[in-house]
Amino acid sequence: MDLVELGGRIREQRLKRRLKQQDIANALALSAQAVSKWERGENAPDIALLPDLAIILGVTTDWLLVGPQEPTDALEATILCTSINQFAARSARMPSMSVATWINGVFYTLTEAILQQGGVPIKYVGDGFLCFFSGGNHAQRALAAAKNARTVVGDQHLVITLHCGEIYLGSIGHPDYSKPDITGDSVNTAFLTMAWVAQNVPEGVGITEAVASHIPDKQGLIEHSRLTIPGLPFEMTVYEVPDDSSHC
Repeated sequence: MDLVELGGRIREQRLKRRLKQQDIANALALSAQAVSKWERGENAPDIALLPDLAIILGVTTDWLLVGPQEPTDALEATILCTSINQFAARSARMPSMSVATWINGVFYTLTEAILQQGGVPIKYVGDGFLCFFSGGNHAQRALAAAKNARTVVGDQHLVITLHCGEIYLGSIGHPDYSKPDITGDSVNTAFLTMAWVAQNVPEGVGITEAVASHIPDKQGLIEHSRLTIPGLPFEMTVYEVPDDSSHC
């Protein structure tokens, strides 16, 4: 295997998808230096990482190893999305520039908490933030990030929801303005569940059964079972994450 050609393909596809080396590193729970060495042809990804790396880059493992192939589109991940309760009402009482300063401060602190656990930031829309975690222990890392974010952001109106499932990672929008985004049923489920969490979870952090199944004994979690959530065609179990659940 020619490491220089392999590195070139990785870099080519990363740039095509408008991803940073740090984004690839976070998605695979590695260091950015490791990705940099791949692209310079100094080293090769571990064979166990190739399937996830191929999905993140939107190609097949064959494409990575030997050249262009048909892309695949499914990546197993934990989705983390946030909102701020009463954002519209609070914003209406503030000058526009003050709103921008306030929400940028929230997003900065929130994003730093996500990056510490290897999350991949995707987008900010209004008061909302979307990111994902993949690679080893992605559900546990996402939960740790959510609990840390709740602490460091310090806004009692912050709402965080986690859900696990398959996502599609790719560029969305006009080619001249497109940016990386994630889509799929799992992303929709996360956002629909967040609406319930915002209204019913005082501490502001809720996770679905798909995430809770990765937490040993679900210790400290408060179960809300057989929920009917508007927009979802099935009953949902959501677990509330209280402040004293740091032992999860």
